[in-house]
Amino acid sequence: MGIVILLLMLAGVGLMLTRKLPTAFALVLLGLAVAVVVGAPLTGENSVLDTVVQEGSTTLAATMLAVLIGSWLGKLMEETGIAGTLVRKIVEFGGDRPTVVALGVLAVSALVGTVTGSAPAAMMAGIIGIPAMIAVGVPKTTAAGTILMGIAAGLPFELPVWQFFSTALELPVETVRSFMLRLFPFAAFFAVVFVLVETRRKGVEHAWSLASAGERSGGGGAGDGGSSAGGGASGGDGRKGAARRRRDRARRMGDAPWYALLAPVVPLVLALGFELAIIPSMLAGVLWALVTTTRPGQLSKRLLRTLYGGFEVAAPPIALFIAIGILLAAVKLPGAVAALDPLVKAVAPGNPVVFVLVFTLLVPLCLYRGPLNVYGLGAGIAGVLIAAGIYPAVAVLGLTASYNQVFGVSDPTSTQTVWAAQYSGVSPQQVMLRTLPYVWCVALGGLIVTATTQL
Repeated sequence: MGIVILLLMLAGVGLMLTRKLPTAFALVLLGLAVAVVVGAPLTGENSVLDTVVQEGSTTLAATMLAVLIGSWLGKLMEETGIAGTLVRKIVEFGGDRPTVVALGVLAVSALVGTVTGSAPAAMMAGIIGIPAMIAVGVPKTTAAGTILMGIAAGLPFELPVWQFFSTALELPVETVRSFMLRLFPFAAFFAVVFVLVETRRKGVEHAWSLASAGERSGGGGAGDGGSSAGGGASGGDGRKGAARRRRDRARRMGDAPWYALLAPVVPLVLALGFELAIIPSMLAGVLWALVTTTRPGQLSKRLLRTLYGGFEVAAPPIALFIAIGILLAAVKLPGAVAALDPLVKAVAPGNPVVFVLVFTLLVPLCLYRGPLNVYGLGAGIAGVLIAAGIYPAVAVLGLTASYNQVFGVSDPTSTQTVWAAQYSGVSPQQVMLRTLPYVWCVALGGLIVTATTQL
């Protein structure tokens, strides 16, 4: 029976890799097939309809709500100019220094990555950040990789991800938070190393220029110099004129006020510093972004408009989480656990050193929607490892969170990788080859932490 379940899983991987079925649909069919194969009754306890479909589809409800609120905050940051202002300020600070600009965009991408993930995060940081990097000579593939590495550096602090692992692995949020804090130094260190190495490896490659960069050099900058040097104006008048021009430019570019830029930090401060629950922390971020950027008369319209926009962004991951919940419920059925237990025990490494070596070598299996992708079949495998008692849930958390760092950056089928690559003018496969060594090291670091603390 265990062999049949494994064959079904391989068939599911095939359907996802060949794109015969969307991932969510393939996972639902796989969950139903596993339940039928292990002889689950149609209704009642541990049944197909009541347990797998009804209970499974709502298992990750808290995660779905967290994703929706994160998408809502992301839409607010986009519409109010918070995200764009963050990137523009960093680009202006970097000037024509490619490494400084790339490091600044990396930092903003990490900050955006704490709010929301996937393509929306890449767009918020990359629409301005990618052309700005390429304009000062950062190679195109490096520019795309910088956005993705930055988002991955912020991933350990993305609150919806905490909620997902907490619910899916049945762990307290505090436990998830503790591991993520240990994973973050690896993600941040190798993201910085990526920028420092890759911006120097090929030298400067000027490929395009930003209109806003041209305005800064040819419009705003020259105008500032001319007004301060000519006309015999006093120093005080010159400073007032410069301040007025900065305010005019901020209005023209849609810059958000400085205090509004704290919106992505507010949920982190509440969740980390005050240990507030995830959903209230994120709602506080939404409220901050709204109140600090919107006039009272426009609050209601903007509130609803961005919420509806958040639904559009959150719909694909919510559908995926429904499917993952169904698959998790199926592989946790007593019949599935009994069938898979001997097979998994026979191949799962128990020694900490072997654990690190084996699962480090298996890192590529989380790419291309592979069997170790936690937002696919990997969620089912994680459920099997816990239900069968192969590893403690905390060890499975370390394994899946480490692999998630790789998937979020280097998987050519993930939406953020595809968008960042295409917007930079390169292929997703080029981005994968350039970033994979660095995120592989991040995964290795996470696996070492897992092995030394949990096995």
